[in-house]
Amino acid sequence: MIPKEKALKLIAIYMHICMLYNQELKSLSLRYTNNDEPKFTDQEIMTLYLFVVQQEQRFSVQQMYDFADQYLRSWFAALPSYQAFNNRLNRLSEGFKAVAAHSFDSCLPAECTMDVSLADSFPIITCSGKRKGKVATEITDKGYCSTKSLFYYGLKLHALAFSTPKKMPFPERIVLTPASENDLNVFKQEWGNIPNRTFYGDKIYIDSKFFEDLAINANSFMLTPVKGVKEQHQLTKQRNKTADDLFSKAVSTIRRPIESLFNWLIAKTGIQRASKVRATKGLLVHVFGKIAAAFIYLIF
Repeated sequence: MIPKEKALKLIAIYMHICMLYNQELKSLSLRYTNNDEPKFTDQEIMTLYLFVVQQEQRFSVQQMYDFADQYLRSWFAALPSYQAFNNRLNRLSEGFKAVAAHSFDSCLPAECTMDVSLADSFPIITCSGKRKGKVATEITDKGYCSTKSLFYYGLKLHALAFSTPKKMPFPERIVLTPASENDLNVFKQEWGNIPNRTFYGDKIYIDSKFFEDLAINANSFMLTPVKGVKEQHQLTKQRNKTADDLFSKAVSTIRRPIESLFNWLIAKTGIQRASKVRATKGLLVHVFGKIAAAFIYLIF
């Protein structure tokens, strides 16, 4: 049994998922077999996953299943074996991705500054760089996280988020890439044609020629901390130091909240730790399921 307050949230999440399933998710999990209407439905699997991550802070599939088996049998009477549950879950990454996208669209705070966006990324680690990555090798590789001074195997989650004064920024778009992908390349490919926007990023986003063209063609600008120029005369460097430091501090202050967004997402879902994932489908469920669980929290 679970407390009444949590039971009401479980019901609310289930009703929300059923609504989305009838509108959109059904087409993402079609079955072309005789078992196209299993007793334990996709809606129940997704509800269980989202509820246990959000309310119970149990992040591994084994922990989720054990909790459901012990406390939620009266709610999920057709709960199958762990192996069957895991196999079914691994088919639903696109469904979780759609749930997360719906949350982004429906929960956008009114106070968001729509013409100011923050860009950054953080690692999703399948194993340390000291070992050879063997999980989901078709979508992961070895990368380096300068913030943690860490080599790792895994993915990199890139986020573009609307600035929200005195609050965490709210995600506009999220992109997954292998760990080695450069943040600037992702920005150019995914967000390099957004018009009438001011972007704030760290020094990795410095590319004078590209952003000069973006300013002319789309009236969009990228502001980053000032990066030192190689072989610059020492007198010129000293003359500009105060102004450069003030500008860099101002930019860093504005873009810093996106780190709070990442810290909140990691604390709520454990998304950064993917060392227990054993397959590509499982890794995609781990990422999109955790994002969906975090942001469905804002609905309920």
